[in-house]
Amino acid sequence: MIDTKIYEIDPKSIEKERLKFAAKTLREGGTVAFPTETVYGLGGNALDEKAVKKIFKAKGRPSDNPLIVHIAKVEDLDDLVKVIPENAKILMEKFWPGPLTIIFERGDKIPDVITGGLDTVAIRMPSHPIANLLIEMAGLPIAAPSANLSGKPSPTKAEHVINDLEGKVNVIISGGSCEVGLESTVVDVTGKPMILRPGGVTKEELEAVLGNIEVDLAIEEGNVNLIPKSPGMKYTHYSPQGEVIIVSGAVEKIVEKIHSLKQENEKRGLNVGIMCTDETKTLYKEGVVLSMGSRENVASIANHLFDVLRMFDEEGVDIIFAESIEKKSLGHAVMNRMIKAAGYHIIKTGR
Repeated sequence: MIDTKIYEIDPKSIEKERLKFAAKTLREGGTVAFPTETVYGLGGNALDEKAVKKIFKAKGRPSDNPLIVHIAKVEDLDDLVKVIPENAKILMEKFWPGPLTIIFERGDKIPDVITGGLDTVAIRMPSHPIANLLIEMAGLPIAAPSANLSGKPSPTKAEHVINDLEGKVNVIISGGSCEVGLESTVVDVTGKPMILRPGGVTKEELEAVLGNIEVDLAIEEGNVNLIPKSPGMKYTHYSPQGEVIIVSGAVEKIVEKIHSLKQENEKRGLNVGIMCTDETKTLYKEGVVLSMGSRENVASIANHLFDVLRMFDEEGVDIIFAESIEKKSLGHAVMNRMIKAAGYHIIKTGR
């Protein structure tokens, strides 16, 4: 059991003194959970194999699952990668700092434990002021997967991190809610550009600067037998304690089907949760009904998705029926996470 230090820091008015201990902890091989614009990350010195192994231990994360390395400035890339392709330079100029991770050929200083033995390394530059300043003050590249127990919904609030990791990590920085709410988009530029994980930067935004870009088939719905190439996508993720089932189709058909499924499962004695949207919430009269956000503002759904999944745990539900949303733009990333949370269990209704 570790004596976890918890520091509350206002991202709008950062007191550097409060970050000094966390930066020192990272330099000394410890683990620090901190907010980013995507989700909270659990950081350790990316160049210290022992420190990185502490991350895997705290999360209960499989050791063959690669980690993303976080940097504070572009110059930090020099010691971490072999070459910076032109496509990477374009993406860095447009989207860094921000919710975009780029896959490079790994440099010699990157230990195998970071990459899962691969010849590539995933790197991003977060835009969150606390994250960026912490990395700069530590003076190190920081390996940081999401700061949750492996398999659980990613943390977008400090209380999520505290619930999962207090007593398992050295420091937790409480810095409010994360702006995006979904992990970063991952793009491989070691060959023809390919999206390995959808996230806060959309396919449309990427294509506006790179032209047509492919998507890893393994992350698409139904391709359960393909192994995703991206960090954090290989194993089941984002799952609350209750079983999640997605209901897809036309909205009115979705609502009708969920009503039917709710009645069937309540007869079995199950506590049923319904994950809906602002537009449909009033159509469900009873039960544990939680809205993800508005279909007219998909960013609000992205921002609340993981929090809502955790709220169902607090309600002690046995099974959750979740409305699908349209898989376009940011909705592609939202549905990717929902499908993973549901273990690819989708009920399709008529259109």
